[in-house]
Amino acid sequence: MRILFLGDIVGRSGRDAVAAALPRLRATLGVELAVINAENASHGFGLAPDMARVLFEAGADVLTLGNHAWDRREIIPYLATEKRVIRPLNFPPGTPGGGHAEVTLADGRRALVVNAMGRLFMDPLDCPFRTSAELLARYRLGASVNAIVVDFHAEATSEKMAYAHSFDGAVSLVVGTHTHCPTSDHQILPGGTAYQSDAGMCGDYDSVIGMAKEGAAARFWRKLPGERLAPAEGEATICGLFVETDDTTGLAKRIEPLRMGGRLAPAMPRA
Repeated sequence: MRILFLGDIVGRSGRDAVAAALPRLRATLGVELAVINAENASHGFGLAPDMARVLFEAGADVLTLGNHAWDRREIIPYLATEKRVIRPLNFPPGTPGGGHAEVTLADGRRALVVNAMGRLFMDPLDCPFRTSAELLARYRLGASVNAIVVDFHAEATSEKMAYAHSFDGAVSLVVGTHTHCPTSDHQILPGGTAYQSDAGMCGDYDSVIGMAKEGAAARFWRKLPGERLAPAEGEATICGLFVETDDTTGLAKRIEPLRMGGRLAPAMPRA
């Protein structure tokens, strides 16, 4: 299975860039499953339903969220009907929405997409390791599903790495989101799981993690409340990764980074 994962969309700049490029990326790379973290898509904070629909129309199969899941209150009733938008599974029981989505391809192959959130320097949620293990016990990679993709939304690289090694061989891909800076540690772990600590963001990199420089820098200079943050609106760089899996085992055969447009050095996976 050919899988494209794009990192956190930040604001209009990132949203428009992804919507414009995704159809071409799907065609050029032969993408069969496209997963996008969209938790910062609406003005940098949260995801509004109308913006989710734009991304689905462009070719996204599943949208993941994170710590900004509830910043746009209108997403709460939307999650009740749109199962392709998922929030971290380790929110407490009773939280709206779900933490995983099952996708059936046109040829009948099936994929599971999971969203989990770390706890180091983040909100004190339920344990992402135990909740993920409980969910994954219901699936068998290469048997009940052909691929399993995990978006691990976390601050600490150590927690992301520990999570990936914990589930090495049980999932196809563990990719980190949240820090908005693409890492260069893309690899296939010993058990066959593809891994990258952070996919990076889809947004303007002439910024402070996607936010306009002036307001973001002022928060560090003055430490006063009320400094308004707004997404930077320059040309976006689309960041993510491309993974190809073995349909028999569900394990990764290759992982390559993707960076296009904007300020970062380009990287395009082989077709």
